[in-house]
Amino acid sequence: MPGRATALPPEPLYIDSPEDADKFLASVGEAPAVAVDTEGASFHRFVDRIYLLQISTPTVSAILDPLAIGKPARLGALLESSRSETVFHDADYDLRLLFQDYGWHARRLFDTRVAAQLLGIRSFGLAVLLERYLGIKLDKKHQRADWSMRPLPRDMLDYAAQDTMHLLPLRDRLAEDLERMGRWEWAREEFDRLEGTRWEAGANGEGYQRIKGAHDLTRRELALFRELVAWRDDVARELDRATFRVAGNEVLLELARVAPRTIDALREIRGMPRGIVERRGADVLDAITRGLAVPDDQLPRFPKAQRWERDSDFDARVSRLRAVRESVAQRLDLDPGFLISRERLELIARKRPTTIEELGETPDLRRWQVQAMGKELVGATR
Repeated sequence: MPGRATALPPEPLYIDSPEDADKFLASVGEAPAVAVDTEGASFHRFVDRIYLLQISTPTVSAILDPLAIGKPARLGALLESSRSETVFHDADYDLRLLFQDYGWHARRLFDTRVAAQLLGIRSFGLAVLLERYLGIKLDKKHQRADWSMRPLPRDMLDYAAQDTMHLLPLRDRLAEDLERMGRWEWAREEFDRLEGTRWEAGANGEGYQRIKGAHDLTRRELALFRELVAWRDDVARELDRATFRVAGNEVLLELARVAPRTIDALREIRGMPRGIVERRGADVLDAITRGLAVPDDQLPRFPKAQRWERDSDFDARVSRLRAVRESVAQRLDLDPGFLISRERLELIARKRPTTIEELGETPDLRRWQVQAMGKELVGATR
């Protein structure tokens, strides 16, 4: 049975010594379930990392300070074992940080956000779910807090602890609903797919092309934008500051379009930080000069999208597949985009599977999706 009875844990411990961390983690090593959350500082820092680790079992909660205790090896062993279930809310980012900082791959996962989506819940933030299922209201005042600061005041620590203190009872309520609706195996498949989540390597320094608005630039402007983004990243890395706190994307796009050549002209750019102009204006102008100096035959261009042979019935097949999605989503009371993405529908339209087995070979298509609407999808491609 997927559910279990859990009691709310007492007030959390705050642990900032390696010895206390090791002792605490040794004491929770046999817990049947452990709720975990991380706090980063991507809103404030250039490279995000883990600044707090929150942990709850059915009987105890703690906040670990990794800046003081270092890498808590016992926690990694716990998360990577199959003895205990590890419960997250919206696990994706936490799993990426845990791998980036510590090299860990958590196993036997339960994600309360994914569970809520599988139940057809459209508002699946943690605060909303806790109020809906447990009648608990969370204070949101520290959502954008800088968790890298030290010392952390007591109210920030109390706020952070709430992210796991109630997660195990919430997990149980969601698991009961999944079982009641016959969707526990759907959830298990989604949770299994979360294992191994990590960031992929960067795309050859072409991240600037993925910034919103870059596609609207000419190739010359794109060359300037590339240099300006590289300049901003260097400054943000030096200051360990989030890139938008150096200069926003809209400012860099406007610089690329206008290409100011003097400090006075820089000051006229809307949103250009005064301090940046005064302290680093010459570096900005140098970046613009480098962009203007790129030879015409070396100007950057966007990679060509993969071309598909689109037969005359392709759009009609996609339309029929979308109609299937809408019908099944309504029947199951699921968000259509969560049920299956448009990208998957287009792959199916190109593949034109004639059997359920062929449909199941579609990349990233889940078994539960095939189970829920496989016959209808295959029928819509004919």
